[in-house]
Amino acid sequence: FFHSIHATVGLDRFGYLRTTHNTSINTCTACRGLQLTSVTIKVIMHFSKRSLGALALAVSVGKVSAFQTHTRSESGPRHIAAFISKDKIQQSIVRKSNISGVSTFQMSISAENAEVKTPLEEISPSYKELVSKLQTITQLRRCSAVLDYDRMVLMPSSDDAAASRGAQQSALASIIHEKATDSSISGLIEKVHNDLMSADINSSQFEDERRVLELTKISFEKNERIPAELEAKRAALGSSAYTAWVKARSASDFSMFAPTLKECFDTAKAIANYHRGGDTSVPLYTQMLDEFEMGMKAERIDDIFGEIQQALVPLISKVLASESPPSMDALHGTFDIEKQKDVNKEIITKMGFDIDSGRIDESVHPFTMSFSPSDVRITSRFSTDEWYQGLAATIHEGGHAMYEQNIGGSCLDIDSYLSMGAHESQSLFWERHIGMTKEFCKWTSAKLGSALSGEGSDFDYSADDIYGAINAVSPSEIRVEADELTYPLHVILRYNIEKDVVEGRMEVDDIPQRWNEAMKSMLDVEITDDAKGCLQDVHWSGLAIGYFPTYLIGSATAAQLAYYCEKDVPNFHDDIANGEFENIKNWLTEKVHKHGRRYESLDAMLEDQLGEPLNPSYLINYLTSKYTELYKI
Repeated sequence: FFHSIHATVGLDRFGYLRTTHNTSINTCTACRGLQLTSVTIKVIMHFSKRSLGALALAVSVGKVSAFQTHTRSESGPRHIAAFISKDKIQQSIVRKSNISGVSTFQMSISAENAEVKTPLEEISPSYKELVSKLQTITQLRRCSAVLDYDRMVLMPSSDDAAASRGAQQSALASIIHEKATDSSISGLIEKVHNDLMSADINSSQFEDERRVLELTKISFEKNERIPAELEAKRAALGSSAYTAWVKARSASDFSMFAPTLKECFDTAKAIANYHRGGDTSVPLYTQMLDEFEMGMKAERIDDIFGEIQQALVPLISKVLASESPPSMDALHGTFDIEKQKDVNKEIITKMGFDIDSGRIDESVHPFTMSFSPSDVRITSRFSTDEWYQGLAATIHEGGHAMYEQNIGGSCLDIDSYLSMGAHESQSLFWERHIGMTKEFCKWTSAKLGSALSGEGSDFDYSADDIYGAINAVSPSEIRVEADELTYPLHVILRYNIEKDVVEGRMEVDDIPQRWNEAMKSMLDVEITDDAKGCLQDVHWSGLAIGYFPTYLIGSATAAQLAYYCEKDVPNFHDDIANGEFENIKNWLTEKVHKHGRRYESLDAMLEDQLGEPLNPSYLINYLTSKYTELYKI
């Protein structure tokens, strides 16, 4: 099994990993050094304690504006920060490339009278040992992610191939679980905690390291409760269920998938039950939700979703009754897929997706997968008779990818995404609050005109035509093709169904009927077959039960972020119209990306960065204002 895992990862490295070859990077001659207030010091280093100490000393004598350095260690930039007191320094780390084992990092630092401090590894050798173990677990999980990506994008579709991949992933999952539940981790956590308590350290020091301990303790205790055989079953089922879903979807026959889906729900419930331990006061669905949106309770989602549904249902009715709907003609025609791919790549790269640290592929269901900040991949899907769904998916997944590309590279949980709601807010921010604006249509209209014109047919639609077409409201059977006004109801439908199945109010076999009835009552949409109904989404086959509500949490968060971003970024609208996105992307990095999991919840991050927790009124006001104007109601 491990030979085959290694071969897959090796093939990916030679065939699919994007690199930028630059001799100066390999030879470390491109270091820009440290720009101090009174003197410039050129530093060329492959990190050691002595060189880090020299760097910290240099920082302490002046004000550092910027520097670039090279390291063979992913944790190098984190170690630099350990030498400098965090209350007097702000840093952002962007991984640029990975060439022959030498990673390039850019760090922007502002330091006034920065103080040198001893790294925690010197105070607590146990911390160094703990970090090494945690980083190994992360790297093994990234290997598993490569197998996942290969399965969904490149692997043969035969049952034998799926079974073989399931066995590989099950074997790897068993090793990961064994390492993640190693009893020595618990002992190291305790030792580091005692070292911090006994040393002469104030509570404001080593905030990141304390958060690493907290996250590790939470993760360890949850993992420890899961029997190894259940973890292996989850990995194997994830592979076989995906194949079963693809086949049932192709046949548009839910009954083909129902037995496997029951097993998915039962397994997910068993895992959640172990995760909550003996605390049965936590509802099972809330525990499942916590896997994707930590700190969020089902009761709060009920309130948020209820407020959104109450506001949108009458608004949708007014919009659909309008006598001035925009034309959707600009969306349809005959379009070359290769040209669509080219213009998609051009647009998302200009928006900020680092194509040298990523790639764009095709899959049945668009998704994003990160193997490290320097290797983040997105997939999209394209049609010959409608161009916008491909572009929308590319921008959406590009938003996810930009989040992953701008997270720190420590290989620790603290440098991972905060929650799926936070992640979804980034994709929807770019897709809707940038990509569906009048200014964006102005910037892209000429590019689209060139790419979408074919022999004997010109794509001669104006920016206003495109804006009206991509924002037109037309209730759809398909969630990922739904307009942004009706999209929230798609999410609420799925939330209600999966919650009722988990809590025993309905059976898996009843999902198609419940789905079809809800689509008719909520959106007046008739579901004609299972493929366009309850089989359209991949999530349940991956045991991602509790995931769907994060889409609407992300929608609400994106609207809230967009409101504050527009206030904070000068020339926000002009920048979009001119195809200049750096200021907007930098704002998101400062408010969301760089913090990783340093906050305990999405609410905590929003309150600290924006001044208030998640507030659905921003989404409601945005949709009401936009569609009242567009539909003249």
